[in-house]
Amino acid sequence: MRMTKLFLAAAAAIGVLHAVPAFAQGAQCGNTSAGFDAWVADFKQTAAANGVSQSVLSRAFANVSYNKPTIAADRGQKSFKLSFDAFMQKRGGAAVISRGRSMKAANQALFASIERRFGVPAGPLIAIWGMETGFGSYMGNQHTMSAVSTLAYDCRRSDYFTDQLYAALQLVSEGYLSPQARGAAHGEIGQTQFLPRNVVRFGADGDGDGRVDMVGSRADALASTANFLKGHGWRAGAGYQPGEPNFVAIQGWNAASVYQQAIAYIGQQIDGR
Repeated sequence: MRMTKLFLAAAAAIGVLHAVPAFAQGAQCGNTSAGFDAWVADFKQTAAANGVSQSVLSRAFANVSYNKPTIAADRGQKSFKLSFDAFMQKRGGAAVISRGRSMKAANQALFASIERRFGVPAGPLIAIWGMETGFGSYMGNQHTMSAVSTLAYDCRRSDYFTDQLYAALQLVSEGYLSPQARGAAHGEIGQTQFLPRNVVRFGADGDGDGRVDMVGSRADALASTANFLKGHGWRAGAGYQPGEPNFVAIQGWNAASVYQQAIAYIGQQIDGR
């Protein structure tokens, strides 16, 4: 997926893609696949009435279906309930630290550039990169539009994911997200797993080529992640362990406390701070 700087600047100004929850009131959520097709038809009418073109809707929803693996993943996040030690073992924390140190050494100029620009050191970025996709080695195999649509339809977090769906449509409309794109089970995109709205809000060009590629460019993915943390209150030079100022930004990345602790710990082990 690629997007220009101009797109990112313009995206913030498109109000129709931000005031989403009110738009979705006509569509009835559901907790099984039974009502999904009717929900999609209703949503498409609502989206069209609020300015999304029929051509975009036709392309974006051409192969959308109720995604059972997405629902299974959404209901089965049991690792977030583990103790810190058990979570680190399950998620390969020691391996992330070991390989993360090598990644930092091999990409010193990149991480120095990102820290100068956003104030975020390498450690937490590498921790997120390693924990999310094994440093870009596996970014998911679920159909992105189906995943986001399924969660927008599902009653558990319908408003939140309806906003993500409108953001995904925005990316499709500009040609920066293929309707056939595949990613993680909740619709996350790229090497550090950004939901569509976060791509729109925080996508950053890290390699200087004038576009943002969350999938193919580690520089862009890492710069975007640093921009996300900065946007969630990161202060250059402040600590990021629990109780320190920048831990709040890490909390913005993931709501699970054990995941937050893991990012902070792995980052510290990599940074040596």
